[in-house]
This record gives sequence, C-alpha cells and structure tokens, in this order.
Amino acid sequence: MRHQFSGIKHPVLRSIGRALPNNYYPQEVLTTALWNEWSGKIEDSARFQRIHQSVGVRGRHLALPMDEYRGLDSFEKSNDKWIERAAELGEEAVRSALALARLSPIDIDHIFFTTVTGIASPSIDAKLVNRLAMRDDIKRTPIFGLGCVGGAAGIARAADYLRAFPDQTALLVSVELCSLTLQLKDQSIANIIASGLFADGAAAAIVSGGARGDAPHWPKIVASKSMFFHDTEQMMGWHVGENGFEIVLSAGVPDLVRDRLRDGADLFLEEQNLSRRDIKHWVAHTGGPKVLLAMEEALEIPRYSVERSWKSLASIGNLSSASVLFVAADFLDSNVARPGDYGVMLSMGPGFCGELVLLQW
Repeated sequence: MRHQFSGIKHPVLRSIGRALPNNYYPQEVLTTALWNEWSGKIEDSARFQRIHQSVGVRGRHLALPMDEYRGLDSFEKSNDKWIERAAELGEEAVRSALALARLSPIDIDHIFFTTVTGIASPSIDAKLVNRLAMRDDIKRTPIFGLGCVGGAAGIARAADYLRAFPDQTALLVSVELCSLTLQLKDQSIANIIASGLFADGAAAAIVSGGARGDAPHWPKIVASKSMFFHDTEQMMGWHVGENGFEIVLSAGVPDLVRDRLRDGADLFLEEQNLSRRDIKHWVAHTGGPKVLLAMEEALEIPRYSVERSWKSLASIGNLSSASVLFVAADFLDSNVARPGDYGVMLSMGPGFCGELVLLQW
C-alpha cells in the first residue's frame, strides 16, 4: 500500500550548489606522485598501483597545487590551510545555491555546517556568516565527525528543524578537504586506499519549511531515519595523533553495509507504508566500488539505479559528506523525476551508522 502524503506541508529541497578547487589531476599523476614519496618505504609497487586503480577514480580536485603539500609538515600548517580554503570553497558553494534558489544571504535563518577534515573555532559557518553578510540573528549548528554520512544526515537535521519552524529557510554547508589530512608517514593499506579514493570539494543545500511554499521540481523531504550499528566504532574514522588525522578504515565495511542496510531500509519504508518497489530514484553516497556494490546487493537494485554515484566517484572521487550532495545535485539537474515519484538519499559513515532520507516530487 502506498502512503499518500498530499496535504502535508513538508520541508522542500530548493537547491544544491557545488564548488571544486581549480587544481585537478588525473589519477595516474597523483598515483605517481605518491609512489615517488613512498617508494623507499613500500616494497610492492605493483600492489600499490593495483590499489589505486581499484578505487574506480579517474581524477580528483585538490585544495592546493600538488607541489605545495610538501611544505605542510605539521598538523598546524595543514589545518591552517584547511581553514583558509574551507571558507573560500564554502562561500563559493553557498553563493551558487543561493543563486539557484533565487535567494539572498539574508533569507537564511539557520546554517548547518558539516565536516570531518579540519577543525576551527569559531567554526567555518561563522566565517561564512561574515563573508556573506548574513543576519546577526542567524542560528548556527556546526557538526563535526559524521564523515561520509554527514551530507544525508545534514539534510535530515535541517528538515527536522524546519518541521518546528516551517516558515524559515535553512542552509546546509559541507566542506571536505581530504587531501589536507594526507599522512605521508603512514604506509598502511587503509591509508594507501584513502590516498587514492578521497578528494576535495564543497556543497551547499538550501531547504525551506513547508509554509514557505513549494514548486514542482523541488523534492519534499518526507521523512528520515538514522541507523546506528552498535559496537562498530572501529570500522571507520580517525585516530587523532600528533600528526593530525590518521585514517581508520576496516576491510569489513562493505560486508557490514551488505548485511545491515536492507533491514534498515525496509523498516524505514514500512514506517511510511512503502516498500523498495515504490522507490524510483536512489541517491547514494559514493563510498567506493565495494561499498556501492554492497548497496546494490543489499537493496536489490540494478546498477543503473545508482549510475550517477558511480559516475561521480569516477570523475571527482569520494568527497566524504559532500559526495551525496554532489550526486543529488546531478540528479536535480537531470529533471528526470516526475510528480509523485519517491526517492531515497542514503549515506553511511563512522559510528558505524547510516542515514536515509525519503524524498517525494
């Protein structure tokens, strides 16, 4: 039985802006540069090359020109660059989102900011308020540590807020500069994978409360569900050491997704009187080839259902929390959704956890 949501004034996703650094490099160039750094410390060149090829990435944008990374010999220097570039790219993404939504900075009532690749206090959202001359009564919610799940979770939390304040508009900003967390002293398999998979970018999404009105091309945010998998903290995240953020990435992540996602998704959809058969569109985080395959198997969906995620992974890499927003922006640009269609945005990340967001056009 299909759930009818007509008459309910849900929050709406009005626009998504994107920003990528100008420094783009083909994967082969990055792989060669990293091998040159590690060649005296890693014995198996063929294995290194295979790992970088296996992540399914053709090229990536970096926050800085490649030759500037050698000078970042401390966490302080890397994080200072992160603060500088995060503010710049965040502003670019926000201005793009505002233009698409035909809004100005003073129309924003609440700004949510998510990242896992750098730290600042005041947080980057405070810098954006100043750079964009936003109102002095704007609410701010900085979110650190959700990692790859932060894009979908950020949309969900913004929608939660707007259910309480339906006449307001919220802004979600995600900035992830994964290259500035690179650990050249770490030759672990997890770090080699991360050095080939993750990249840099920013995204901004504008969500308005149901009382602000809607338009046919703005998907309604009908519901969301968080999924927390107990006692899986060791699967993914950071070890914070004297050199900064050191990657924790278990080979068991795809199996966990394969084993746990289906039940979580089915329960969520059943709560809305829906099933997976009712979902026309899947907007999935670009977690890497093994994770995307696990999502396809868990949800029993064909490759074309998440084709945009595969294409995004190949063209720009995994942007952590920003990735699912880039995929969502590509989907919105396509205009393939029809009135009444349902879609699900989904991400998974450190915790280990997931977030599901039900959309309807």
